[in-house]
Amino acid sequence: DLDIMDEQFSRDLESSFPDVGFIYALSPSEQLIHIKEADVYLGYPSREILLEAEKLRWIACTGTGIDTLVSIRELVDSEIVLTNARGPHAEPMANHTIGMILAFAHRMNETMADQRAHRWDTMKYNERIIDLSGQTMGLFGLGDIGRAIARKASAFGLKVLAVNKTPVDPPPLGVEEVWGVERIDDLMKLSDWFVVTVPLTKNTCGVIDKRRTKFLKSDSRIIVISRGGIVNEDDLIEALRSKSIAGAGLDSTIMEPLPSDSPLWDMSNVIISPHISALTPEMWQGRKDIFKENLSRFINGEPFTYVCDKKAGY
Repeated sequence: DLDIMDEQFSRDLESSFPDVGFIYALSPSEQLIHIKEADVYLGYPSREILLEAEKLRWIACTGTGIDTLVSIRELVDSEIVLTNARGPHAEPMANHTIGMILAFAHRMNETMADQRAHRWDTMKYNERIIDLSGQTMGLFGLGDIGRAIARKASAFGLKVLAVNKTPVDPPPLGVEEVWGVERIDDLMKLSDWFVVTVPLTKNTCGVIDKRRTKFLKSDSRIIVISRGGIVNEDDLIEALRSKSIAGAGLDSTIMEPLPSDSPLWDMSNVIISPHISALTPEMWQGRKDIFKENLSRFINGEPFTYVCDKKAGY
C-alpha cells in the first residue's frame, strides 16, 4: 500500500520480523506476479489481483472502510480473514467535524473571503453568528468516530442524540440518548447538525435521500465525515439550492476526486475538504502499529484485532 509503506516502515518490519519474507509489490503488474505465493496482503487488492491468489489467508486493510473489498463476492465467500485499522482515525476526524461546525457557526468561510478582499464589514455578521449551546447534534452511527465526536460536541454545549444499528446502553460519554436506526427520521427532525458517521454498506447506501432530507429543519446542516454515497448527492444539491437546509460540510463524496463540474464546488453554503480529516502523522503511525500487532498474532496463531464482518460490510 503506497499510502502506508515507506522506507522507514520497511526497515522496521524487516527488523521486527526477521523470519518473514516481505515483497514490496507496489504496482498492479508486480502484485499479479507475487500474489500467487503471498500469505498476507497489506492494502486493498483489486478483484483481478485477488483472483490470482493461491495461498492468501489474511488481508490487512490499512484504512477503516472496506466497502470496495466487500463488493468482491469471491472475497466475501472465501475463508480469507479481513482486518482493518480502525481507531487511529477517530480523534482527528472528530476534530475535523467540530471544525466544520464551528466554521459554519462563525461564518469562517465568509470571513476568509472578506480577508482576501481586504473587506471589514462587522454588520454583515451581526446576529448571524450561531451559539452552539443548547443546539442538537444528531449522529448517524455511534462507532469510534461517532463517540469521539460526541465527547467533543458536548464540550461546546451541544445536546447529542444518536441512532445506531446495535443497542447501546448506557449511552457513551457525551450522548444523551441512543435509538435504533428505525428512528433515523425522528433524529433528523430534531437535528441542527446532522452528522454522518456510519460505514458505507448495502444498508446505508443512499439512505439519506430526498424523502429524508425534507425532515431536516431549514436552518440545519449536514456533515458527511465517514463515506460518500450514504447521502444521495443529487437530492442534497436540490435541498441546498432550494434552501430547505442551510448547508453541508463534506469531507467525503460519492466520486473522489469530486468532479470539477459538480455544483457543490460553487455553493456558498457548502464546505468541502478532500477526504483529509484523519490524515495526521499519529494516524499513520497508529495504522502501522496495528499491522505490526496483527502480524505478530498471525505468526503466533493468535486471534486478530479488528476483524471485519465481510457480510455486514464493516
